[in-house]
Amino acid sequence: MNQQGNVGGTLIAAGILLGMGAAGFFDGIVLHEILQWHQMLTSVMPPTSLSNVKENMVWDGFFHAGVYLINCVGIWLLWRAGKQGEVPASFSTFGGALLIGAGGFNLIEGLIDHQILGVHHVKSGPNQLAWDLGFLVISALLVAAGWILLQRRQSDVTA
Repeated sequence: MNQQGNVGGTLIAAGILLGMGAAGFFDGIVLHEILQWHQMLTSVMPPTSLSNVKENMVWDGFFHAGVYLINCVGIWLLWRAGKQGEVPASFSTFGGALLIGAGGFNLIEGLIDHQILGVHHVKSGPNQLAWDLGFLVISALLVAAGWILLQRRQSDVTA
């Protein structure tokens, strides 16, 4: 593979990881902290006592630490892509990768945490399943939009 192809792959990997990190921070900051719709273990340890609130806060901290590490690796890959050679400033490449990463993170997190393990839901209550399914649909649309952008990038390269 030529150097430009390697740079493109590294740039895409960086974008995917940074998209995952951005989605994780959005989830943690907006849904966990600002709106307080859920924390990491709300369905297992409802915030009905100070002890449960503290335990959820610890697990939210582990979640944020993991998201921080994902972002660090994404930044490192982005720096590496820039060092490898000329990286074309392409929204199709980097933007598509960001969307795939954000949507992919939410799909994985939504399927595992909300559906399989049931440790928390987007918003508990009478419409809990609708919130969870809506979250998954939006996540799938982000992945699809990112994929379309990346395919447009591929057709631009081969044209």
